[in-house]
Amino acid sequence: MSPYLTSLLAIVKREALRFIHQRERFIAALVRPLVWLLVFAAGFRAALGLSIIPPYQTYITYETYIVPGLCGMILLFNGMQSSLSLVYDREMGSMKLLLTSPLPRWWLLFCKLVGSTAISVLQVYTFLAIAAAFGITMPLFGYLTALPALVVAGIMLGALGLLLSSFIKQLENFAGVMNFVIFPMFFLSSALYPLWKMAESSVLLYTICAVNPFTHAVELIRFALYLSFNGSALGWVILATLVFTLAALWGYNPARSGAGKRG
Repeated sequence: MSPYLTSLLAIVKREALRFIHQRERFIAALVRPLVWLLVFAAGFRAALGLSIIPPYQTYITYETYIVPGLCGMILLFNGMQSSLSLVYDREMGSMKLLLTSPLPRWWLLFCKLVGSTAISVLQVYTFLAIAAAFGITMPLFGYLTALPALVVAGIMLGALGLLLSSFIKQLENFAGVMNFVIFPMFFLSSALYPLWKMAESSVLLYTICAVNPFTHAVELIRFALYLSFNGSALGWVILATLVFTLAALWGYNPARSGAGKRG
């Protein structure tokens, strides 16, 4: 077997075992979006009064509208949680052992992204199954067409977490940075309300939401769930993934801090 494939399977298996042994992480990842879906949705629906939502031009309840945004929330939080584990591995020394293997550094980091994304997608489909049990369903074939969108969005958000972990050196500092990144990205997006509603209140906030990569990730998932394709959202997500990944590779380069010279 190729050493590249062996390393990929080993890292993905390690991420899966870590996830299985942290059951509270799985429960927390589901409780958070379910609270938004089943509790806060009633208040938001009354305030926004959404029924027909452009550009879909079909009857959509507020609950079904925010389901893609909550799928993005799961991907976002899991991406940050995965980066938190990278910081922990670096403090414990296991990350250094991994990155000193003979395989290219970019491949090892890509394997970490694949492992965290696979776990994120599994959590999203569990959430969608629970939502369907409460009668909040999407088009049946949409659950299948959403898979590529979830994978691409998960890799982008995982790459963002990878970038953050490359610059944060201490575990205790990471929680504050996570909150500083997660909540602005989530609330300044189309996850909970359409952008045209945001434009009615503030052009500045609308502009921020429009350039937010998380907005395009949510729209990519939303269109895919409704059996449509959003090419511009896919382009923005791929561009953001490349930027985050290249910046993370630069951050994990030992020559950046002079580590290579000291070696």
